[in-house]
Amino acid sequence: MWHAVLFLAPITTIGTVVLGMSLGGWWSFLTVGWLFAGLAVIDQTVGLDLSDPPAQTARDRTVFRLAVWAWVPAQFSLLAWAFWVVDTWTLSPIEWAGLVSAVGSITGAGGITVAHELMHRKSRFERGLAELLMAACSYTHFCIEHVHGHHRRVGTLDDPATARLGESFYIFWVRSVFGGVASAWSLEAARLERRGRVVFGPSNRMLRYAAELVVVYAVLWALFGWKGVAFFAAQSVFGFSLLEIINYLEHYGLTRREIAPGRFEPVQPHHSWNTSSRITNLYLINLGRHSDHHHRPGRRYQDLRHIEDAPQLPMGYPAMVGLALVPRLWHWVMDPKVKEWRRTYQSEPASAASA
Repeated sequence: MWHAVLFLAPITTIGTVVLGMSLGGWWSFLTVGWLFAGLAVIDQTVGLDLSDPPAQTARDRTVFRLAVWAWVPAQFSLLAWAFWVVDTWTLSPIEWAGLVSAVGSITGAGGITVAHELMHRKSRFERGLAELLMAACSYTHFCIEHVHGHHRRVGTLDDPATARLGESFYIFWVRSVFGGVASAWSLEAARLERRGRVVFGPSNRMLRYAAELVVVYAVLWALFGWKGVAFFAAQSVFGFSLLEIINYLEHYGLTRREIAPGRFEPVQPHHSWNTSSRITNLYLINLGRHSDHHHRPGRRYQDLRHIEDAPQLPMGYPAMVGLALVPRLWHWVMDPKVKEWRRTYQSEPASAASA
């Protein structure tokens, strides 16, 4: 049970947003500094956790669920506070940028990670929480695209969220963001057609997501004016951009062999970059054990295993995010690892157009 309680630790990061904004000025970037510099150093110092998931009682499994559910009220309490700040405080340009990046880090690194866990569950309640958290980043379509698109197409040119060898994060961002929306629409339209329902109707989740976001932005405009709308939009872009950086580094250059026209080998652990950095996985509820997640998407976060023969990232996610922002440095570190991976697994790009 205490192992489950440890996964509540990331909620304390919300306090750095309040502290940084209270101190003002450059201190408003305290959250960003902590998450992407402080944790990167601690990550490298603490090292890896290669242990298997602990044995769990029924009560333990309940606590593990509550640990992720608790993120939802915590995050939306922070958002309410942030809108109060936007509405009542006089912020300098630096403090505006600090607030956007701090809240975007919480909704992106924290909220989307929890949503990612919950959208894979069968429970309507948990999938509903996932949609709520994704709406906080104006990125609700990800619930469709990730589960029904990315997991089926990963490692192929049909997947906008699989980064190609030699591709920079910035080029990837454009393809993944807009390609993900297009893919989600296509998947939803195909689902409705299979069920004999009209595409432009109330059963279309993409239309429902769009309508919900229109309502959210209209309410924000009514309550907080242009400042509230601008803040929510800006932190949303920051938040879902963090998601796309993680997408970029999780599958960079890894491809599945085409075993027949239009058919690819099954997804295996070696088709995802893995990291078992102890601190990364504490703060991101084992997201770094991504190889096992793609191999067994139904496994809950506490059951994910470290897979030794999966390709391993050289550092935890906080440091890798910084690396991805500097393309020349990224390619210098990662491209040789991808080429070595291809030699090991004899896996060529899904078509000649890839790398």
